[in-house]
Amino acid sequence: MKTMDMKRIVLILFLLTLLGTAVACGGQTAATTDPAPAAVVDAGDTLDLADTVDVQTVASVKDRADVLLLDVREPFEYDEGHIPGVTLIPMNEVADRLAEIPTDKEVIVTCRSGNRSSQITDFLRQQGFDNVHNMDGGILAWEAAGYDVEK
Repeated sequence: MKTMDMKRIVLILFLLTLLGTAVACGGQTAATTDPAPAAVVDAGDTLDLADTVDVQTVASVKDRADVLLLDVREPFEYDEGHIPGVTLIPMNEVADRLAEIPTDKEVIVTCRSGNRSSQITDFLRQQGFDNVHNMDGGILAWEAAGYDVEK
């Protein structure tokens, strides 16, 4: 074979390999299974929550007397839909309302997507709170998981 023909064949094989990799990586998604739901925590059990908790865990503990769910979104966002029983303290008011955040309960902070709540969780830890946890994914993840929202 000519050198030019060999170069074309190598180039075609290379391009086909790239195309095959692209299809394998992005063309079809592998079948996934839903993550196992978090174990329901008995009301008498002592909580040992991670720094960041998923919505399934929040759903299983949010009504406990030793848990406060704190929403740090703006009032208009809260009015559009919020987790039943959540306490609203907008992000820009948290520093002035620290006395309203209990130190004798586990505090789970939520927002729209988990960004603001992560910042507030870090801020509260800097203020000496060791009982605060960020809800991963915020209200968006809560709704996507099919949990109730009040308006």
